[in-house]
Amino acid sequence: MSDDQGARLWVSRADLRQTRVVADPDAPTARPLADGEARLRIQRFALTANNITYAAFGEAMHYWDFFPTGDAAWGCIPVWGFAEVTESRAQGVAVGERYYGYWPMGRWLVLQPQRAGARGFVAGDAHRRALPAVYNQALRCAADASYVAAREAEQALLKPLFTTSFLIDDFLGDEGFFGAQQVLLSSASSKTGFAAAFCLARRRGTATAVRVIGCSSPRNLDFCRSLGVYDDVRAYDALASLDPRVRTVYVDFAGDADFRRALHTHFGDALAYSCSVGGTHWQALGGGRDLPGPKPTLFFAPAHIARRSEAPPAGWGAAVLNERIGDAWTAFLQRVGDAEPPWLRVRDFVGPQAAREALEAMVAGRADPREGWMLAL
Repeated sequence: MSDDQGARLWVSRADLRQTRVVADPDAPTARPLADGEARLRIQRFALTANNITYAAFGEAMHYWDFFPTGDAAWGCIPVWGFAEVTESRAQGVAVGERYYGYWPMGRWLVLQPQRAGARGFVAGDAHRRALPAVYNQALRCAADASYVAAREAEQALLKPLFTTSFLIDDFLGDEGFFGAQQVLLSSASSKTGFAAAFCLARRRGTATAVRVIGCSSPRNLDFCRSLGVYDDVRAYDALASLDPRVRTVYVDFAGDADFRRALHTHFGDALAYSCSVGGTHWQALGGGRDLPGPKPTLFFAPAHIARRSEAPPAGWGAAVLNERIGDAWTAFLQRVGDAEPPWLRVRDFVGPQAAREALEAMVAGRADPREGWMLAL
């Protein structure tokens, strides 16, 4: 396929291990722009375990609906990254402007910008209007005070995950951790997992501090311990070594049904709250029915954003929420960059075949937790 044609990467909805490279339907050679549309060239995007969660919950949470493929058997996983406007027939969206946003795994995207202003625009395409607003916002890099061109990779790889992690910590803290003394996180080596642990660890030395325990596979235990944000780290098969009498909150980033059942059984009535967030163990997903202790409850970050964005006294207001996230993000980014050894090494995958191999490796769980993968098709 020609360079102008570009490519998109699809994944089988039934088996995430199966991938396809197809011609990009939004390429300049594939379709002209209509009035009110803009064409963006997607230049770099992040691939993390969070994207596997998007795919694992694609049907239930409508993640497949953002970039429909026209084929019910195949989906296009959304990603966070950077794109540049190459053509525009949309008012307020200029050619050459760079945006950070929620894109398909591809090279091109045609969309219908609405409410375009100095900070960016909202994707107003008809099929996206009923989807969560946070995913439809494109942020203009030139207007983003926190944007640093040299740190685009860190923003794409960590910022969306960190926002979710901040919101989880805020939610649990607002609930007084349901009276628990400790929080146990699965998939502790994942970027969302250790970002949540970072936020929880910032409470150390305060009246709201709780013990933070990470669970991970044996090969990632040393990495988790090196971060300094966990009070304890255990392998999944060492769950029985934890005191079952300690009141505990479980935050589930893995989605592994067998481990969830084992944990609920181990803690029983001492399990104060069971929070379902991700599905990195996508092959082991299962329901939460008939479990001892509290029923697992899905944490949906956009819903908590909407709650906190309400004007006081119901919420903080959007400006205060963004300020608090920004302050925490700055502290996290400094820790990521200053740590020795570093928490993150960026690795680039360029071209359709390299991107396909990266996605297949991420699905198979072969990613090094110290690496952050940036892709370009």
